[in-house]
Amino acid sequence: MAYTYEHPHPAVSVDIVVFTIAEGELKVLLIRRDAAPFEGSWALPGGFVEMNESLRRAAWRELREETGLNAAYLEQLQAFGHPDRDPRERVITVAYVALIPYERFDVQAASDARDARLFNLETLPELAFDHPRILRRACQRLKEKLSDPIIALQLVGKSFTLSELQRVHELILGKPLDKRNFRKKILAEGLIEATGDERRSGPHRPARLYTVKDPSDVPYAPVIKRA
Repeated sequence: MAYTYEHPHPAVSVDIVVFTIAEGELKVLLIRRDAAPFEGSWALPGGFVEMNESLRRAAWRELREETGLNAAYLEQLQAFGHPDRDPRERVITVAYVALIPYERFDVQAASDARDARLFNLETLPELAFDHPRILRRACQRLKEKLSDPIIALQLVGKSFTLSELQRVHELILGKPLDKRNFRKKILAEGLIEATGDERRSGPHRPARLYTVKDPSDVPYAPVIKRA
């Protein structure tokens, strides 16, 4: 189908902010661009929306093409449309937040990304486009959404200790939490249950492992529907 318009119109892209917990830190996935503009610079994964796909499907596709990753949790953040945000043309981008447990990370840079790696939020390289602003907003949204217990569960994998789950909350909030109050609140929510197994860490006694009661609350593979 041919598309012809009388007036100039903007292009639409998607950018994806991927968070995970690795090496005891909250990290974000960045790609090194392999094409102009900002060739060689670090940026969020993303690209242009194709004519026959939805925004959400475009975000899944771009993430897979540039990093090899699938995101089960993918939430639309907001649109960013400053007229000068892209030197190529008038581009409006719709940003998404993805949460992926580190145990499911197998990054393979491809497409127009020459490299892809995780960065600590405190030691980020200079980012292309308006991606610093997008990342700041994504961090803010992650804190706002943490009241939903499902959010932290997206980052701990299929089995975890209560200490590991508490650490996820603390990393996102940027502050320590009271151990007793946290455990009481988490267990009262009724979303997790003990697996019957334990995990030993160092000289301490083994810690009880937990899992999500309803696996559908924390999916591990996206269901992609055609636009």
